[in-house]
Amino acid sequence: MGMPDPFESAPENTRTEIMQAAYDALREHGYSGLTMDRIDEQFPKSKSLIYQHYDGKDDLLVGLLAFLLERFEASVPEEATDDPEGQLREMLNHAIPTAPEPERTEFERAMTELRAQAAHDDAYREQFTRTDQFFHDRMAMVVRQGIASGVFREVDPDRAASFLMSVIHGTVNRQITTTDDDIGQTVQEELDAYIEHRLLAGDE
Repeated sequence: MGMPDPFESAPENTRTEIMQAAYDALREHGYSGLTMDRIDEQFPKSKSLIYQHYDGKDDLLVGLLAFLLERFEASVPEEATDDPEGQLREMLNHAIPTAPEPERTEFERAMTELRAQAAHDDAYREQFTRTDQFFHDRMAMVVRQGIASGVFREVDPDRAASFLMSVIHGTVNRQITTTDDDIGQTVQEELDAYIEHRLLAGDE
């Protein structure tokens, strides 16, 4: 899922500077074109500082994934919402933009490349599992709140969240790897129908 800009303010320490350098270099060069030298080009301090913290490219990128999750967790309120339907729609609209900006496309392309590494690298797999679990839990919490307030039907929140997460990942993957420019709009319309006919409580 998409995340807000994790570097809106100036880096407050060396770790954050390294993370920003890796983030910028990854967006510019992609995983296959990324090297420690290219990360160093974005880093304002000595390259030796990077190696003091990380063993190499993949160790650093796994650290970047953990950093991005920390930033996102800090930006998401934990309190109950008084509009679960609106919040769920907002989450889905943000996760699947119908016309993503170039910066967003760069970010999602980089994340897609990193996710592919999880197929054969346990460190990536574990980090993406933690990231996916956070988004899953957040979405399930909103559905659960909707059920408690009578807005949503008595569905299984975890099954609903798993379904929505799978739709999100599949759609983003197609947005990044195909020329189907309409897929975001198509999926959003189907998700609207899912909310209307599967989640929203009726009068019965």
